Amino acid sequence: MSTWTVILLGIIEGVTEFLPISSTGHLLLAEQWLNLSKTSEMFNVVIQSGAVLAVILAFAARVGQMARDWRTAPVQDYLAKLAVAFVITGVGGLLLKKLGLKMPDTAAPVAWATLVGGIVILATERFVGRRSGAGSVAWPTAIAIGCSQLLAVSFPGTSRSGVTIIVGLLLGLSRSTAAEFSFLLGVPTLLAASAYELLKHHSDPHEPWSQIALGTAVAAITAFVVVRWLLRFIQTHTFLLFGYYRIALGGIILAFLVLKGAT
Repeated sequence: MSTWTVILLGIIEGVTEFLPISSTGHLLLAEQWLNLSKTSEMFNVVIQSGAVLAVILAFAARVGQMARDWRTAPVQDYLAKLAVAFVITGVGGLLLKKLGLKMPDTAAPVAWATLVGGIVILATERFVGRRSGAGSVAWPTAIAIGCSQLLAVSFPGTSRSGVTIIVGLLLGLSRSTAAEFSFLLGVPTLLAASAYELLKHHSDPHEPWSQIALGTAVAAITAFVVVRWLLRFIQTHTFLLFGYYRIALGGIILAFLVLKGAT
């Protein structure tokens, strides 16, 4: 890949990782439409660690508060819920890997997941309405959110942040509480996925290490801007915009694939 291509993929990762529109799906589509030879799975996974840094910086006050008050019961309870949700995702993800789960080679599965996800967002917003929602995460909700991340692992285009936020809303959380739990849960989830890929391929001389470093840095900068914007956005807006975007994008991709098949 050229330097500009790596920068573009880093920007796509940073913009889409925490918006409910699927970073993996957008990266796979970008690779296909840029006529790239398939990028390494490690590249796509490891650059997500840049987005993790963005979350830590964007939630610096919250992370600092938890670090100071980690001995208190409320903070320990919250961290325990994050830990259990992460373990569910980690164990489930490893099992799916052992069962042979792989990224799709065509855009069709991503398009369908994008389209269906958009419909789910619209339906959820219609169901939730303008209710304020709870400001704390209950144990059943934390467990359900942990399980829901496996949907994003299984179906690229689903969106990890999207499915976890939607599950949180359906189970009564406020938008800001659901987003915070989803984003903070993404820290150990994405770091673990990156560490797994690095350990598996650290001695491979064919991996594009300099490109991975550049993509990670670009993703970090872009994701920080996007996370800060999204946290302000959801204070006064719903997720309907992202639902419409997903439906439009999924429909366009499917139409393109039909026309391409017809020719």
